[in-house]
Amino acid sequence: MSDTRTTSPAAESVAKPAEAPPRSPALTPLGLFTVLTGAALPMIDFFIVNVALPAIDHDLHAGPALLEMVVGGYGVAYAVLLVLGGRLGDMVGRRRLFMWGTAAFGVTSVACGLAPGAWWLVAARIAQGAASALMLPQVLATIQATTSGAGRARALSFYSGTSGISASVGQVLGGVLVAADVAGTGWRSIFLVNAPVAAMALVLAARAVPETRSPRPTRVDGLGTVLLSLSLISLLVPLTEGRATGWPVWSWVLLAVFPVATVAFAVTERRLERAGKDGRTPLVPPSLLRVRSVRTGLAVVVPFSLGWGGFMFVLAVVLQEGLRLGPLAAGLALVPMCVTFFAGSLAGPRLFSRYGRRAITAGALIQGVGLLGLAAAFYWGWEGRDVWGPCAAMAVQGLGQGLLLPLTLRTVLSEVPVAQAGVGGGVMVTTQQSFMALGVATLGSLFLTLSESLGMRDALAVTLGVQVVAVAVAALLTLRMPRVEA
Repeated sequence: MSDTRTTSPAAESVAKPAEAPPRSPALTPLGLFTVLTGAALPMIDFFIVNVALPAIDHDLHAGPALLEMVVGGYGVAYAVLLVLGGRLGDMVGRRRLFMWGTAAFGVTSVACGLAPGAWWLVAARIAQGAASALMLPQVLATIQATTSGAGRARALSFYSGTSGISASVGQVLGGVLVAADVAGTGWRSIFLVNAPVAAMALVLAARAVPETRSPRPTRVDGLGTVLLSLSLISLLVPLTEGRATGWPVWSWVLLAVFPVATVAFAVTERRLERAGKDGRTPLVPPSLLRVRSVRTGLAVVVPFSLGWGGFMFVLAVVLQEGLRLGPLAAGLALVPMCVTFFAGSLAGPRLFSRYGRRAITAGALIQGVGLLGLAAAFYWGWEGRDVWGPCAAMAVQGLGQGLLLPLTLRTVLSEVPVAQAGVGGGVMVTTQQSFMALGVATLGSLFLTLSESLGMRDALAVTLGVQVVAVAVAALLTLRMPRVEA
């Protein structure tokens, strides 16, 4: 019996095997370096402020609520607009959007660095997050559209390693810059330093990054964009600001809006994909999430990002307020984790080619061992106030993360068609960024709340215990991923 069912164009584009990317234009090594620089800047700036928060508070008299908005406002704007940024790149050209986003990132970074007050800084950080959302999805989409075979695998490995190590590098760099007090700028240098880097990336992008776009561009899904934005804002804003502001009525109202907006978004996207009319496709095609590598890979990204975002925020507080380290020492304490993460990201592709998904599972287990060692080192070595005690455990944790994150991100994109490159990259980075921001809000609030009653040492032990559970969940979910690279 013949099957007379119709399938929407969006569903067909995802269901088909990955299209061969065009051989020309190809991404040169200089072009890859350029887009990876663009990928590093947003991730570095998500974390770079952590070690500078005490200095910002002292200079601008910000207070806890505004300090959390400095961190959370960037993350919320970044997460909310990422998928839209990917779709716009597919439509108008990925190099063009990359350059627009890079220019906007440089301008908003200067606005952050020159902020005369706390509210100015918050507004500039939100604008900086929006600029990042224009820039970052174009990186993955450009790699997908201009590389193939071993070249693509190598480029994705470099991207994944850059994405992960940027978090640690951000806090190290933040500590170095604040302590250096370049030309008397203090904490402002962590933002001002972005301007020359963004300018360099603009010049290189014009010369070395090829222009690509989707062969079948579609209209922007306006209703889906609004509903996704409402879903993320109604969850992330109250969880970020609720504790610092005393959980006012508006925070509970927004939390009540979250499930309604999320269900409405899912229903709208499903209906739009089934209709497949007027040249429109959903902002997040449900059929994309039915691709096995995307579905199982994102399931691992969720608990990892939740724990990772919270961990980096909590660790910055512990090192500076608990161990009374200055910003330079607090930043340098993360160097062992940076080094081993880089080593793990380099070794990961070779291990994956030999052991398949077991290399990802091993990364999760190694990270869990490192977290347990870190909890023990801080708990039993707290009275000594010695930063060197936890270094070995942080090195182990960094090695596990270097195996887990790059290989997982690479797996997510392995079956995404070139025509869906912008959307696939946007969905992946939105998931990563949203749950990192959620981790800062939830684990950060848990730690700060418990530290008032239990003390910082016990609060840290509980918080790390929660993260160990998240890592255990991630390890179990890796067992559902494809056995070998697609």
